[in-house]
Amino acid sequence: MNKTETPAQPVRIMVVDDHPLLREGIAAVLSVSDKYLLVAEASDGREGLEQFVRHQPDVTLMDLQMPVMGGLDAIVAIRALAPQARIIVLTTYKGDVQVLRALKAGASGYLLKSMLRTELLDTIARVHAGQRHIPPEIAVELAAHIDADALSARETEVLRLVALGNSNKRVAHELGISEETVKAHMSTILAKLGARDRTHAVTIAMKRGIIDP
Repeated sequence: MNKTETPAQPVRIMVVDDHPLLREGIAAVLSVSDKYLLVAEASDGREGLEQFVRHQPDVTLMDLQMPVMGGLDAIVAIRALAPQARIIVLTTYKGDVQVLRALKAGASGYLLKSMLRTELLDTIARVHAGQRHIPPEIAVELAAHIDADALSARETEVLRLVALGNSNKRVAHELGISEETVKAHMSTILAKLGARDRTHAVTIAMKRGIIDP
């Protein structure tokens, strides 16, 4: 290094996840390189927003499923305060709907938790450099459904109640609509998802991230 050359500052990282062991694992991965510095941790989205304001990290690693405030809401809140914030979603789900929601909310990267040890540092480097990074296997899933009709908010609501084991009659009561309307929604849902029956529709919806497992 030239004597006048200033050493590069480490990329400052914040991790937001409600599982302490996962946060510890990320800290261990980051510790192998002096290019990265863990500056803050949070166990839910609201705390993550507070820590972001306090520490202004270069890159935030954000879980989606958390108590108090979920990851998507936290991403929206952080980006409202700092439009250039660079956020990588951490998740166990490959679902294309989850990916689209995260990207629309402002995420720059998407990483499965099973990939942390092998791809975390590279993903951080890419996102910090201003690139968007989606693992190939998730990109394939996304492309496979790019032209698929999305479920409406009401159809998603119906399917979420069906997934809880409710009959059409019970779903109708919960939503204040007729049983015939529920049946019509289910017919549309089956067609849009290419599902054989209610159970198959729920399985597909969970896999794609339309409804939570």
